[in-house]
Amino acid sequence: MNSSVRPLADSAIYVAGHRGMVGSALIRRLKAMGCADIITRSHSELDLTDQQAVRDFFARRKIDYVVLAAARVGGIHANNTYPAEFIYLNLMIEANVIHEAYRAGVKNLLFLGSSCIYPKFAPQPMKEEYLLTGPLEPTNEPYAVAKIAGIKMCNAYNRQYGTDYRSVMPTNLYGPEDNFHLQNSHVIPALIRKFHLARLAMDNDLEGLRRDEQVFGFIPADIKEAIGLAPDSSCLIHHDPKVIIWGTGQARREFLHVDDMAAACVFVMGLEPPVYTEAAGLARAGFLNIGTGEDSTIGEVAELVRGIVGFTGETVYNSSQPDGTPQKLLDVSRLNSLGWRPTISLEQGLSAVYSWYEKPR
Repeated sequence: MNSSVRPLADSAIYVAGHRGMVGSALIRRLKAMGCADIITRSHSELDLTDQQAVRDFFARRKIDYVVLAAARVGGIHANNTYPAEFIYLNLMIEANVIHEAYRAGVKNLLFLGSSCIYPKFAPQPMKEEYLLTGPLEPTNEPYAVAKIAGIKMCNAYNRQYGTDYRSVMPTNLYGPEDNFHLQNSHVIPALIRKFHLARLAMDNDLEGLRRDEQVFGFIPADIKEAIGLAPDSSCLIHHDPKVIIWGTGQARREFLHVDDMAAACVFVMGLEPPVYTEAAGLARAGFLNIGTGEDSTIGEVAELVRGIVGFTGETVYNSSQPDGTPQKLLDVSRLNSLGWRPTISLEQGLSAVYSWYEKPR
């Protein structure tokens, strides 16, 4: 990023949202690179929606880099249920962190957005220049509007104040430390947990089902019914478990492992060679897509997860529930031309996440 900052080993890097899936992957990556001064704050220590608290935090110590990975996130159900929270919390977080970083003299910041910023029916694959060329997907419009505001805020501060605030738009991410709550999660953690619960039911592993509920949160009534678990989790009432998946299974999605996302972030920040500079193209688009450039149907992903988990029962698609955007595939040619590509295949990544999920806790 900015050439005036100290070498990485001596630099102070604040990762906002370090306990989340992306933030924790970034911490792992930065530590592996030798960065010793990584600054983190939990929500109880620093409420990023509180402007004065954020201002005081930046005033207390010198920070060279900021990675803004903190956000309120969730799947279709969560976005539909809590639209006011999704727009308010995300706007407040990004406005406070970006503005107070600028006030404190931080020249280098990376803002993490989302591929949902693109119009619902944008041409596929989606190029950076398609931003604001059509209406958004209604189910996550408030979240998308907040993320678009973050991009534009970074651009505005760069223009007016000469900062080097960069934005990246990741495709759908998955990995360890994901949210496996069955009503608020994204599709991959939801699929992994649903198939896992169904396999436990198939194996008559009632203790495993109870342990899963303790670790990853309550099991909704419709899923208990599908796998044959009694409403009070006391027994299995039938041995014909099913996995019910929202939508038709035909919607297409692109998925990127979070460790690849972390690698792309440090590349775009210029923390690893080859150093990515503004002259390489960021100024033209204002942000960069990060993804694999390949997509799959939800049905195809479900079959991969089914095989990895080892569930042999029935899969049912509930077409009365929304598919969301028909296809979300990013054009990553600009990032690829700069020399970065992912290294983790979808099958490898899913296997690794399920291994993490199964670890005793």
